Amino acid sequence: MSVYKTIAELGSKFVGKSKLFKYGFNYSPMYRRSTAKIIDISEDLLNVTVKLPISYKNKNYVNSIFGGSMFSAVDPIPMIQLMNLLGNDFVVWDKAAEIYFKKPAKENLFADFVYTMSEIDEIKARVESENEIEITTITKLTNLDRTVTYCEVKKTIYIAVKSFYIEKKKLKNRQ
Repeated sequence: MSVYKTIAELGSKFVGKSKLFKYGFNYSPMYRRSTAKIIDISEDLLNVTVKLPISYKNKNYVNSIFGGSMFSAVDPIPMIQLMNLLGNDFVVWDKAAEIYFKKPAKENLFADFVYTMSEIDEIKARVESENEIEITTITKLTNLDRTVTYCEVKKTIYIAVKSFYIEKKKLKNRQ
């Protein structure tokens, strides 16, 4: 079990999953380097909002936000959000990512990660009937009022029933 998962299981008993998710990300060295922060998260983890402030730490040669900062600000959220929403009976992995820059970002950026309970129920039902699936999420980095899109990140996420994934891995290792 990873250090992060151990901390998450222990910490969520004391402070709750949503607070642990927010502060765990915001104080984690790997996420802090992106210069982004989770600024809001719903109690049920279905809604997460990230702010990527423009600063000297993430400006590029032409004084706009460095593309790597944009990507790293949103990269881990969908996978870890889904892991928490689906529970321990499922395996969730990032499989692929694409980034599309729309225009140079010279202001603070915001991203919203939203799942509905019906989407979560549909994912669970599909995975339980197919054993493994892939889904695609698209995250937009926008201005504060969400009217200008500076960047879109498309993620392909692999989801499997944990018992199926373990057996599949064993078979692959025998070959």
